[in-house]
Amino acid sequence: MTHRLIKAEFRRLLATRMWGGLLLAAALLGGGMIGAMALVGPEHFEPPMPGLDTEAGLRSILGILGITAFVPAAAGTLAVTSEYRHRTAAVTFLFAPRRGQVLAAKLATYTVAGLAYGLVLAGTAAVALFTVAAARGIALGLPAATVLQLLARIGVAMVVYLLVGAGMGALIRNQIVALCVVIGYLYLGEPVLMMIPGANALYPVLPGGATAALTGFTYLADAMSAELGSGTAGLLSPAAGALLLAAYALTASAIAVIVPMRRDIT
Repeated sequence: MTHRLIKAEFRRLLATRMWGGLLLAAALLGGGMIGAMALVGPEHFEPPMPGLDTEAGLRSILGILGITAFVPAAAGTLAVTSEYRHRTAAVTFLFAPRRGQVLAAKLATYTVAGLAYGLVLAGTAAVALFTVAAARGIALGLPAATVLQLLARIGVAMVVYLLVGAGMGALIRNQIVALCVVIGYLYLGEPVLMMIPGANALYPVLPGGATAALTGFTYLADAMSAELGSGTAGLLSPAAGALLLAAYALTASAIAVIVPMRRDIT
């Protein structure tokens, strides 16, 4: 029964235009953005950043991909809230009354969708970066294997954000409100929190801080600390960042499964 539900969820997933647009966004953000930044050269940014021939510059360029996490998070939110907006959840539960199995199938589908998004994002970014570096004759500041490992970490982190978005969609249900909360928090909430003395100490244990720890992306936190003249909030180790992101993913998954089981879906 479960495998048939998963198959049905994949059919539903592939029948929507949103997921094609999501993969296109991954390619544009990965290959397009990284390619453009590498072509211009971070040393020509305003303010200037270290070049691609340095470890700090390369990590900063790759770490910027983590800031685009609001895209898969919004997709996860839309996927769940659309079920309530278009009332398709009621029909699904009518034909498959065991909500736990249905919700588990949805979660498995969203996980695979998140992996696909992360793979396209990381893959196109790698192709663009290596191609531009070769064309410009630049020796990258990190070995190719390390670059690919960092991109793989970013790709996996995107799965977490899609699941977080799904969890928030299950919790809030109203599509507009849920999107505002998810995008507003990731795009504005964490950066604003980093600007508040004292409160910025929480950044390392927030999703953005955990992602930065996983990828070694310290540029944003360092720049904010330098601008405010405050101490730099120490990030977690990459392993601790990975565990924290896993905890966020499990929590969001639990919300996405448990909350709809206890609510009236009409």
